[in-house]
Amino acid sequence: MAILIRGGTVVTADQSYQADVLCDSGKIIDIGKDLKPDIKHTIVDAGNLLVMPGGIDPHTHMELPFMGTVASENFFTGTSAGAAGGTTSIIDFVIPNPQQPLMEAYEQWMGWAEKAACDYSFHVAITWWDESVNEDMGTLVRDHGVNSFKHFMAYKNAIMAADETLIHSFSRCLELGAMPTVHAENGDLVYHLQKEILARGIRGPEGHPMSRPAEVEGEAANRAIRIAQTLNVPIYAVHVSCEESLQAITRARNEGQRVYGEVLAGHLEIDDSVYRHEDWEFAAAHVMSPPFRPKHHQEALWKGLQSGNLQTTATDHCCFCAEQKAAGRDDFSKIPNGTGGIEDRMSILWDSGVESGKLTPNEFVAVTSSNAAKIFNIYPRKGSISIGADADIVIWDPNGQRTISAKTHHQNVDFNIFEGRTVTGIAVHTLSQGELVWTEGDLRTVEGKGRYIKRPPFSPVFDAINKKAELNPKTAVERG
Repeated sequence: MAILIRGGTVVTADQSYQADVLCDSGKIIDIGKDLKPDIKHTIVDAGNLLVMPGGIDPHTHMELPFMGTVASENFFTGTSAGAAGGTTSIIDFVIPNPQQPLMEAYEQWMGWAEKAACDYSFHVAITWWDESVNEDMGTLVRDHGVNSFKHFMAYKNAIMAADETLIHSFSRCLELGAMPTVHAENGDLVYHLQKEILARGIRGPEGHPMSRPAEVEGEAANRAIRIAQTLNVPIYAVHVSCEESLQAITRARNEGQRVYGEVLAGHLEIDDSVYRHEDWEFAAAHVMSPPFRPKHHQEALWKGLQSGNLQTTATDHCCFCAEQKAAGRDDFSKIPNGTGGIEDRMSILWDSGVESGKLTPNEFVAVTSSNAAKIFNIYPRKGSISIGADADIVIWDPNGQRTISAKTHHQNVDFNIFEGRTVTGIAVHTLSQGELVWTEGDLRTVEGKGRYIKRPPFSPVFDAINKKAELNPKTAVERG
């Protein structure tokens, strides 16, 4: 189906201009003023609207088996909800159990993802180490288009990666041209604090942020960054939630290190008071890691986004319903960690960012789409309005409004962390692969339509890193 988007303002990370956009066979094939329609073209009127690259959410967990249950959102419902909010691509996570072969886990997730309605890709977590992991990482990069590997520094006695594993894996990432990413929390400290707080008789959700203070994130972020610096490898920190982590990233970037930071829409907007709500279910619904922080951290995170020290926005979309959260009724450490947001991320970022003057529309495109595409090496195929790019496009009404509610959202979960908030800036139409999957409130996604997107290794940053290493070789001293 050929679609002519007529009369809109094209907004990219670099510029804004008036133009029509013609899509056919899943690609953008022409951009220009007053393009002449053909009889086969479906016309989409974008007058007074913005035409932007579809959102990329680089951090989701669909159907994740975790903490004794499975996330309620599957790949079809999750990518469909994303489309309703203007997100057209996700990067989810393959998370092997300790001792599980990476390739076995990868095939599991690929099977679950066959239901996806929009395009998807995978990071793969390194939860243990031996020579088979080393080999599987190579296979994943060379044959399956995986160019990023995740490391959990939290969740002791489960999927936590010790420093030795980080060192092995980061070194292998450098060889393969893959980006190491980290969930930065000191898992040993969290484990200690959980036991201490439970021993004091604090068993409700309020204990969750007490056991994961900002210091444990800041310490882990700094440690991961310095390990990466020592090994001369770039690093990407997921869901940066506090000033301490941001300071570690900013300091390293000021020193010339290749460090990237991701922030969640939730961490930008929600504070830790939610955990002291008198309704246990309400408080438990907000349990995620890292937790929501005191208000001053939000101001710092926005400044990090504005300054460019944080480059991407995500959701960590990992949904658990009330009955699943109830597993931790008597012990906060057993509440399944996770919240939603894939449908709301872009509207929240526009409402709080662009409408307040914190972000320009071009910066909005950068942090919701283009920067992720560049970091994970799928630009300009994704994150771009350009001839030859995938026709993943959101047609955005900067003045449109909607009120967020679990009663009306498309996410497969019974709670919304942004419940009751009226936002300005909404997706009117969303195109995935050049087809309308969301149009004026009508969700038209098709199960299984999404494609697995391979991401090539050795993004341009690796060229810079390798050149630097060549110019500063390690040499022996010749002695007589």
